[in-house]
Amino acid sequence: MGSERNSDGQTRKINWFYVLNAALLGLLALTILYPFYNAVLISLVSQKEYMTTPFMLWPTEITFDAYAYIFSSSRIYHGYTNTLLILTLGVPYNMLATAFTAYALSRERFPGKKIATALVVFTMYFSGGLIPLYLLVRDLGIMNSLASVILVYGANTFYLLLMRSYFAEIPSALEESAKIDGANDLVILLRIMLPLSMPIVATVTLFFSVDRWNEWFNAMLFLREGDKWPLQLVLRSIVMSTIDDIGSRNVSIRKTVFEDGVKMAAVFITMAPIMFTYPFLQKYFLKGMLVGSVKS
Repeated sequence: MGSERNSDGQTRKINWFYVLNAALLGLLALTILYPFYNAVLISLVSQKEYMTTPFMLWPTEITFDAYAYIFSSSRIYHGYTNTLLILTLGVPYNMLATAFTAYALSRERFPGKKIATALVVFTMYFSGGLIPLYLLVRDLGIMNSLASVILVYGANTFYLLLMRSYFAEIPSALEESAKIDGANDLVILLRIMLPLSMPIVATVTLFFSVDRWNEWFNAMLFLREGDKWPLQLVLRSIVMSTIDDIGSRNVSIRKTVFEDGVKMAAVFITMAPIMFTYPFLQKYFLKGMLVGSVKS
């Protein structure tokens, strides 16, 4: 069909395989991106336009009434504040608990290593249940406080096993050299093992950050006061009460604010911080993932 010259100056033939491959990948990308694009459009149009063209490509008239309706509630600001607090305190706590445990389980000299690892893996398949967890939080006296949400989610078993495997690949001779120089286990972990393990540290930190940003289930169990709820629980509450709230407003608001529009606006508000932050962090994340992957 033709040819093109790549960056190395080599000529590559373009045949039907490349065209078909590009078309299929483009179609796949469209099926992934369009639902999100459509959700954003629904949050920006009136109910009348949404009912006329639910699968629109571009709105005829843009309105921000759904966003104004959500941000008219003071609960949304409490939600952002609480989620940022959970993220700021929770992720370092998760990383310390996970890294410390993973480092201990990765060392051959750790007594009872196999039994401890088996017990950790056991918790990945069988948990204690909600009632024992609820009673534990109540007996600790942290019920209805953000501490119940932050402390109840410590080390994640799957992430712990990932870090353990990475630590185990670092030569033990490096650790022995540090011990000869007088370093203890804490110094070895913080100043040698973690700096050498930045790819897995970056990966697990990103995983924990997303988990903490989406935190809502533990908050639903342990928090009773609405001003302590994280963002996800606040948005859920706003969406659940949309029909009653809209029904109690005047006619002009009911014409522009509708249930699906508020839902899609809530989806965009939830995703926007992660969506706009990730492109700036992606290059550092990918760079960290590639460090140490080439052994030659």
